[in-house]
Formats: sequence, C-alpha cells, structure tokens
Amino acid sequence: MDPSKIKILIVEDEEILLTALSEELKQEGFVVVGAKDGMEGVEMAIKERPDLILLDLVMPRLDGIGALKQMKENAEIKDLPVVILTNLSDYDKISDALSLGAMDYLVKANYRLEDLVNKIKTVLERRGAQAVATM
Repeated sequence: MDPSKIKILIVEDEEILLTALSEELKQEGFVVVGAKDGMEGVEMAIKERPDLILLDLVMPRLDGIGALKQMKENAEIKDLPVVILTNLSDYDKISDALSLGAMDYLVKANYRLEDLVNKIKTVLERRGAQAVATM
C-alpha cells in the first residue's frame, strides 16, 4: 500500500489538532485534506473523493453523526470508509456512528501516530477486501 496514493480527509474543528494530524499523516506520505466542521466535511468528501475520512463527533454547525448520516445517504460517497475520532468516552455516540456505517473509531487521547497509521491501513485493507468480495 503506497501512502502517496492515499487521500485522507480529516474533519476536525480544533485547528491545532487538525494541523497536527495533517502534518503527521503528510510525514507518513499520505495526501491530506481538511475540513473544519461537518458541513464542510460533507462538501469536501463529495469534491475530493478521499480514500478514507477521519471524522470528529463534536463539532459546530453539523456534528459528526449528522455529517456521517449525510455521507451515507449520498450515493456518490456512501461507500467511503469513515473512522471516528472522538474525545468522548461516550460509547452511545460511538455505537451510533458504527451502526450508521463508520468502520472504526479512535479516542483522541488514547492513540499515538503509529496507532493512527495502523488503523488507517487496517481499515483500507478491510475496505479493499470488501470491494474484491463484492465483484
């Protein structure tokens, strides 16, 4: 898997975290685009067609659950893999996101860059295996 061919959309309202995640993933070789809230995230997903979306749950204008619902209802982007990023230990919201079609989640305070990169690769590999299985 060549990271330079993988585009990741990060939807995160905390500017410092968005910048830090973007820089970390760029250093790993990924192509990264960012959005500052759920509404912008849905627009960027349609425009950019990323290979994977990292989606925060708590954001202004449109939260992560609302953004995820809109993404899954849009035929053009409904199959894009989504990994939830959250500070919450609110398992109800995480459970809601997973039932709406998110593939996995990470609690922001509990991961290292290595964990994030491994999670991205695992989700993309699972996604690839699902695509092959449906052919």
